[in-house]
Amino acid sequence: MIKSKPTIPRLHMINCALCKDPPCNQACPVMNPGEFLRNIWFGNEQVAAGRLPEENPCLTCEGYCEKACVRPGEVPIRDLMNRLYYQVVPECETPIPDNEERLRCDLCGIPLENPFLLSSSVVSSTYDMCARAFEAGWAGAAFKTVSTLDIHEASPRFSAIEGNNGGIIGFKNIEQLSDHSVPENMEIFRRLKKDYPSKLILTSIMGQNEAEWAELARMCEENGADAIELNFSCPNMMEGGLGSDVGQIPELVERYTAAAKGACHIPVLAKLTPNVERMSPAAEAARRGGADGLAAVNTIKSVVGVDLHTYVSAPAVHGMGTVGGYSGMAIRPIALRFVSELGQNPELKGMHISAMGGVQTWRDALEFILLGGNSIQVTTSVMEYGYRIIDDLKSGLNLYLAEKGFSSVKEAIGLGLDFLSSTTDAIERDTVIYPSFDHSRCIGCGRCEISCADGGHQAIRLNTERKPVLNGKRCVGCHLCMLVCPQNVITPGPKRVRKGGGKQNG
Repeated sequence: MIKSKPTIPRLHMINCALCKDPPCNQACPVMNPGEFLRNIWFGNEQVAAGRLPEENPCLTCEGYCEKACVRPGEVPIRDLMNRLYYQVVPECETPIPDNEERLRCDLCGIPLENPFLLSSSVVSSTYDMCARAFEAGWAGAAFKTVSTLDIHEASPRFSAIEGNNGGIIGFKNIEQLSDHSVPENMEIFRRLKKDYPSKLILTSIMGQNEAEWAELARMCEENGADAIELNFSCPNMMEGGLGSDVGQIPELVERYTAAAKGACHIPVLAKLTPNVERMSPAAEAARRGGADGLAAVNTIKSVVGVDLHTYVSAPAVHGMGTVGGYSGMAIRPIALRFVSELGQNPELKGMHISAMGGVQTWRDALEFILLGGNSIQVTTSVMEYGYRIIDDLKSGLNLYLAEKGFSSVKEAIGLGLDFLSSTTDAIERDTVIYPSFDHSRCIGCGRCEISCADGGHQAIRLNTERKPVLNGKRCVGCHLCMLVCPQNVITPGPKRVRKGGGKQNG
């Protein structure tokens, strides 16, 4: 088990491109370094360490992998491998599990080989795409929403907000529903069920009235669907009274859920919109309508990237922008809030929650599980990195469960709900936890002093050796300094003291 924060730098800091068929793999005669680099990127350092050859081949290697890199000189592959050997391996106590039995779970009683599903979107919109995802190890897919609407997509239809390193933080789309006809989609479902009988086929549907909701649910069941997902949440519909317009009106959610549920004999999930203050009214309405489970959250209505010269927001479609759906890492805190609301609602007890919203790593997925998610859906990170991320999602979660002594992922569901309050009145406010500084690893950048001076309580100064010193009389224990430290050398101090104690901790 890794007992402290890993010191391996995330690869986005060193410009790895996460290549398809990495040239570094082809160049290395001993192992596939590209797989280890991907493990590090997705926070799976311990899994990477557990898969290393017993002897370190990088000590005598001439660096063929680095010479073959598409960004030569920018990715210190040998240094990273050495850090795995000498920093992470000594901290590993739990062997890599030799099977994935702990990951087995279910969706409303339907067996799942693991909790990970593709969410209803472009990543699950054809037979070939779903087939490749299933071959890669995904447990199932919520197919892109089936409807009788005549779908005409815009071009372009994606935009993004990037971090300082160029990676996508938030993603915007103005995509709508499946552009296949209903008969074409039914043929896809039949083929998928025939070729992949153990995979979950969750068919998303959207009707324009009760009769359409019922008919689409009936047809999906007859053509191989294992469960139905009702799209009450798409924010990008051209016509009013559809998608998220429905999800904001509990009466319509109940009525359309009842129509679909009455027409089929398989589990029905209501996919809810986050474009509301609280999700419980719609969720409770779905339950009254007979829903077996809930899916949350869909994308959040947004405006992204206004061009400072044309004044058009992105994506610009022939000189015009529009409000669209926002997803990716940026929305995860919002999605977690809604999922926890559903998980804590006693009126919804026993309902399956298929959670989503910014999942990129196994740690992200685990957060949703701990707050009540029974299964996990993913889209945006698949769009950025591909179906291959399932390897790290499964291996990271599996190792965590083994470390914690869980025999099943289901044992972790909801464990964080008792420690979460929806209001701040439950928080203890009488003590202060001072920060503690590791001067041996501090590089003397002064970022802690800057942030404390200009955004905190002027409690930190650098001494003559450029090391931080804390003024305990000023410090209120906000921990801003920990968040901004680029070296992660500031940690919570060992002492909890009453406010006004004025004790020094430097």
